[in-house]
Amino acid sequence: MRPEIYDAIIIGGGAAGLFCAIKAGKRGRRVLVIEHNAEVGRKIIISGGGRCNFTNANTSPENFVSKNPHFCKSALAGYTPQNFTELVRKHKINYYEKKLGQLFCRESSRQIVDMLLTECHRAKVEIRTTCSVKRVERNTAFEIETSSGSLHSEKLVIACGGLSFPKIGASDLGYRIARQFNIEIEETRPSLVAMQMKNNNGLTALSGLSIDARVSAERAAFHENILFTHRGLSGPAILQISNYWERGQPVTIDLLPGEDVEAILMESRQRRAGLVNLFSQYLPQRFIDAFALRNFPDKTLDQISNKDLEKIADHLNNWKVEFRGTEGYDRAEVTLGGVSTSELSSKTMESKKVSGLFLIGEVVDVTGWLGGYNFQWAWSSGYAAGKAI
Repeated sequence: MRPEIYDAIIIGGGAAGLFCAIKAGKRGRRVLVIEHNAEVGRKIIISGGGRCNFTNANTSPENFVSKNPHFCKSALAGYTPQNFTELVRKHKINYYEKKLGQLFCRESSRQIVDMLLTECHRAKVEIRTTCSVKRVERNTAFEIETSSGSLHSEKLVIACGGLSFPKIGASDLGYRIARQFNIEIEETRPSLVAMQMKNNNGLTALSGLSIDARVSAERAAFHENILFTHRGLSGPAILQISNYWERGQPVTIDLLPGEDVEAILMESRQRRAGLVNLFSQYLPQRFIDAFALRNFPDKTLDQISNKDLEKIADHLNNWKVEFRGTEGYDRAEVTLGGVSTSELSSKTMESKKVSGLFLIGEVVDVTGWLGGYNFQWAWSSGYAAGKAI
């Protein structure tokens, strides 16, 4: 049987792959998207609690982590959150801003998938689901052996994501294909993920409790909620800092952001206030019972030395937490690391080593913050490649 021939084949029917296909199809290219799941856009469907945080209005290159922080600039400038929001409005999808520029569908994340499928149909893009890749080779063109037959293509786009959410089909296929062509991979790990403490010091009882805090690592800080879990910490601030955490390095948590605890203690000392009663005005009682009573003496402040008051203040404004690891890819929203940006053109996402090979979306070493940034990277990188294939 003769192989089917296309101008471009895209491996992966997620956000980046579909968007790349739409742009290329509109340019008159004969495009095939192959997806090993029974439906496309599964990660889109489950995102944002089923409402899809499809972009962030405040997106800038500073919201991304990469070995080369400048790499994402060209693609982000070429297709912006405003461009995608215009497309959403064109399809009459109601949306709202939750906070900090995060844009969500009012109804269902499936509206975004339906929008992409409609645009694919208009661009005459062919989509083949339940189609897995067995082998990829490159001679005069790319030859892809799949579960539904042999395919040939002038251009090949790798858009099959990272390792996060293996339950919905995530795999290392993209990295394997990259390595096959001697393309460098930056070390990968789960990110935007809950973290496990080395020693929770009896804080298991706090599981489910959320506290406003400022969480910082060496290169970044986030002021949002933290959430205590049975094994450690989660919540937006922890997920954000997981992009920056380095194994063996503690994370600093300010449990009373904006408050100078030492000044509060010194001022309250004049009133001979009780330490635990004082903290009860600022922190949940459940937290005081589990945390403060294990770390601080339940005395009036006039009974505590200045040196000890300084230690107490430091413990609350600069709580050093050591983590032994994360909750893993099952719980991670994204994969940190991936195909080295040094291997790709920042304007087209094409491999510098292999002509006609493009890598986009999560498989690349560009990872956004929590809040719609990773979807914007998918749209922007997909658009950049779609213009070039």
